[in-house]
Amino acid sequence: MGTHVIKMPDIGEGIAEVELSQWHVKVGDLVVEDQVLADVMTDKAMVDIPSPVHGKVIALGGQPGEVMAVGSVLISIEVEGAGNLKESAAPAPLKEAPVAPKAEAVVESKPAAAAPRPAPVCQGPMVAREADERPLASPAVRKHALDLGIQLRLVRGSGPAGRVLHEDLEAYLAQGQSNASAPVAAAYAQRNDEEQIQVIGMRRKIAQRMQDATQRAAHFSYVEEIDVTAIEELRAHLNEKHGASRGKLTLLPFLVRALVVALRDFPQMNARYDDEAQVITRLGAVHVGVATQSDVGLMVPVVRHAEARSLWDSAAEISRLANAARNGKASRDELSGSTITLTSLGALGGIVSTPVLNLPEVAIVGVNKIVERPMVVKGQVVIRKMMNLSSSFDHRVVDGMDAALFIQAIRGLIEQPATLFVE
Repeated sequence: MGTHVIKMPDIGEGIAEVELSQWHVKVGDLVVEDQVLADVMTDKAMVDIPSPVHGKVIALGGQPGEVMAVGSVLISIEVEGAGNLKESAAPAPLKEAPVAPKAEAVVESKPAAAAPRPAPVCQGPMVAREADERPLASPAVRKHALDLGIQLRLVRGSGPAGRVLHEDLEAYLAQGQSNASAPVAAAYAQRNDEEQIQVIGMRRKIAQRMQDATQRAAHFSYVEEIDVTAIEELRAHLNEKHGASRGKLTLLPFLVRALVVALRDFPQMNARYDDEAQVITRLGAVHVGVATQSDVGLMVPVVRHAEARSLWDSAAEISRLANAARNGKASRDELSGSTITLTSLGALGGIVSTPVLNLPEVAIVGVNKIVERPMVVKGQVVIRKMMNLSSSFDHRVVDGMDAALFIQAIRGLIEQPATLFVE
């Protein structure tokens, strides 16, 4: 028998230490080649580390949330034999989480005392677990299960290492096993359980960035009501005429176009502020960050050079980037370098929001939901589709009057959509 040692991978870019975000195995587990062992991350990168060998986990090198030096021992796996171990790097990650570069694990080998060789098979998904056992699942899946009244420990996980996915919850409900079949009285039973969740990994990075943004920037928000009836009619017409051949348009590519046109007169909004060097950099290129929710938290993929894109080009790029972020396939370059951010919760957008700046940017435009309301137009009460823009700015760089004029410019472009395309 031998021991296969996997070291903390070098993510690159001169990074000396990374955070151990989550284990997918425990001591005693049997693993196979390419099975995900752990999630590790740096400031802007999270990656799944796969096993390069079959064997049995005999030691873990750290605890979730621990910051470990690159090259330190991550995990030790007992394998058969000592002379046939791989000396090459471990396989590339099976799945890149948002902003994940390719990372390789460093492998070492050393002899170990003889012991019976475990059968190298993956742990199968479990239907029932111990009451105190915490099944693998993302925060979004845990919330989904809570909303549905489902105990995760009863759900069969089809993901790597038995991870419970959204599809597994749907399958569980389809089998008629949800708590909805329990007596109605159970819904009123007292509960005294508690759950402590470590703020680690991507959630900790998001928390740090949000805290940093609110502490460093002088936030102020400006809300304006916009009549989107005309642009919604145009969008419906274009989708009916060209949707089958060019793809369907949402409101977002129109808003990206409005940003591009408005920024011509308000270049101070398309800027980054280096508060340490006390330098404001205004950019000609408009790289629009589009805030996107994923299972690991809020990601901001970037539509590069929006100023050079048509409606359908922007729509296709927004869709591609959003899918990449949600599926954990977005690259570091796709999630960095924005000059201004557009954030929207779609139908859940509410009436008003107060977006937090995506530093070092100085402006973020928040989109609220569209509602039909009676409005007075030329002395007549008519039904119009209305929407609020809730936007935030860095008052160290942007004056209140300029912010108001900028949003009013966007309003004018949206309410008269032909002006979006008049040069």
